[in-house]
Amino acid sequence: MSSKEENDPVIPPHRAGSIENPDLPLNPYSDDQQPWPGLAEKMEPQPDHGETSYKGNGRLAGKRALITGGDSGLGRATAIAYAREGADVAICYHPREESDAETVIRLIEAEGRRAVALPADLKDEKAARQVVDDAVKALGGLEVLVLNAGMQQAQKSITDITTEQFDATMKTNIYAPFWMAQQALPHLKKGASIIVTSSINAYSPSPDMLDYAMTKGAGKVFAQALAKQVASKGIRVNAVAPGPFWTPLQVSGGQPKEDLPQFGADTVLGRAGQPVEIAPIFVLLASDEASYITGEVYAATGGQGTG
Repeated sequence: MSSKEENDPVIPPHRAGSIENPDLPLNPYSDDQQPWPGLAEKMEPQPDHGETSYKGNGRLAGKRALITGGDSGLGRATAIAYAREGADVAICYHPREESDAETVIRLIEAEGRRAVALPADLKDEKAARQVVDDAVKALGGLEVLVLNAGMQQAQKSITDITTEQFDATMKTNIYAPFWMAQQALPHLKKGASIIVTSSINAYSPSPDMLDYAMTKGAGKVFAQALAKQVASKGIRVNAVAPGPFWTPLQVSGGQPKEDLPQFGADTVLGRAGQPVEIAPIFVLLASDEASYITGEVYAATGGQGTG
């Protein structure tokens, strides 16, 4: 063996999506609930966002990404993965989620990548558009836009959904992605990618999530229609449809309290997904490897399917 080979660093195996302990967590979960929007740091058991398990291979080297809802859940897992794949990352989050966001910023910076924190209430049009402008300015450009932030509040009956809740869900899940995609398009060049977080609820709506399911169906169609509009510019648009994932969304009103202990147990795999397990899909769709993928919906549902 040459001295060069002896001194070469050992490259760890690519473990994108491999959770730290595949046996943890399992049901039953705690039924403890948090005030909206919830914090990952207060969840029991703690979700795995890939903090110690995700290993990158430089698949996004040189790219600049903005991720909404990047403080926790799928957004945090995506932010960690993007940084470890070589991207600079801006995360947008609700001001109440500052402590979670600080953790993500530290994790991005630990990879030697530029990290930008952008607190905002995306229900406000001016704030949503400003987030895009601030991200572009701070990062020096933008190649990837992940429209992931979402509002989900379970209600047993349509008569229990207040106009205030309905408006907040529509503004967060439909208006904000529209505003932000519209604001970002002038900055996106050939090869750029927009990714919309939809849901299994776009295919099999839960009766407890009527307003949320409506918006996720809209998000799916939004991604497919926008993909056709911007294809001539070389910009790709896709959606990701998660099944049950263990995130603050679930414990801050997104699931009925009585359903939390067995959350995800009805999947083929018999458990809820961990956020790190869906991050590889977001990496693929942001990468140049996905150059022939647009207008598609990629699902990760633990076997529940979207048929």
